Amino acid sequence: MATPTFEQTVLAQRDHWAQVSREQQQREIANNVAVAQAYDLLDEVPTDVPLERVSLSRNSAFRWPTKTPAERDALFVEEVVKEFISYAVGCMFGRYSLDAPGLILASQGETMADYLAKVPSPSFAPDPDGVIPVTDPIIPGIDGAWFSDDVVARFRMFLRVSFGEEHFAENLRYIEDKLGKPLRQYFLKDFYKEHVQRYKNRPIYWMFSSRTDGKGVFNALIYLHRYTQATPNLVLNEYLREFQAKLRAEITTLERDGGNAAAKQADSLRKALTECEDYERDILFPLASRNLTMDLDDGVLVNYLRFDRALVAIPAIEKKRKDVEGWTWPKNPLRPEDAR
Repeated sequence: MATPTFEQTVLAQRDHWAQVSREQQQREIANNVAVAQAYDLLDEVPTDVPLERVSLSRNSAFRWPTKTPAERDALFVEEVVKEFISYAVGCMFGRYSLDAPGLILASQGETMADYLAKVPSPSFAPDPDGVIPVTDPIIPGIDGAWFSDDVVARFRMFLRVSFGEEHFAENLRYIEDKLGKPLRQYFLKDFYKEHVQRYKNRPIYWMFSSRTDGKGVFNALIYLHRYTQATPNLVLNEYLREFQAKLRAEITTLERDGGNAAAKQADSLRKALTECEDYERDILFPLASRNLTMDLDDGVLVNYLRFDRALVAIPAIEKKRKDVEGWTWPKNPLRPEDAR
């Protein structure tokens, strides 16, 4: 049997949940009729149940009652595409696996050894060090794939493993079409914001970034449950400094080439390099030097604030800083040196 395309799979899901919603609608109508008959009220009370009132999370009519059927279908498809991307990132970190159901790594201190004990021969292996860079291709000369575990490169691999090589190009085009932008732009501009929303401002993936507004030239995702004291040093030494080295090499090449276009590109890269150097000197190096431990029982709110400007700012978390500074119960309370 031929492997279905990603589009075929998504549309099958859409049709499946439309049918489930209609079946549930008929059950609710039948229940209303039975109750009305039991009390001899069949001609006095309404028994019909509009599809918009069938409260299933996958019922498009319930989710988007003011939209047309075509608009609902489009929103359903877009949502499923984004959920698939989120699941893929979960597999990259080892939270999930294509080869086993449920959560795999979801407790503090679990390692790749724990993962392999549960999934000995994974078809798609998680990232070994638990750091996934999200580099910016907008900078002239940067193609965004200078790291072997770059998030887009990892996603492409995941798509190949999960849906096969045969329809890979078609599947990738479909995903980008439904996102309305290239995959890398989605990861840079939208993924983390949507992850924060999905987890109601208590994200389990955190974004290190050279700018707190999330528009930094350097970005790297980590998974909270795989965090260790070494994680900030990994981000610093294996990724930020490596990225700077590549920027410097590119600048040298452009300067050697000469010409107006090369000079403009070199200027852009120097600005990017300065941003990264400032981030290292003022924020990430001091943080990494502290070797912060983390207790997940302290919660995301406390722990996120402790990382201050090293991470993308989440306004809903930041506005609670004053309150959290007064809490004495966390194992690792917020301290003055954590102030933004």
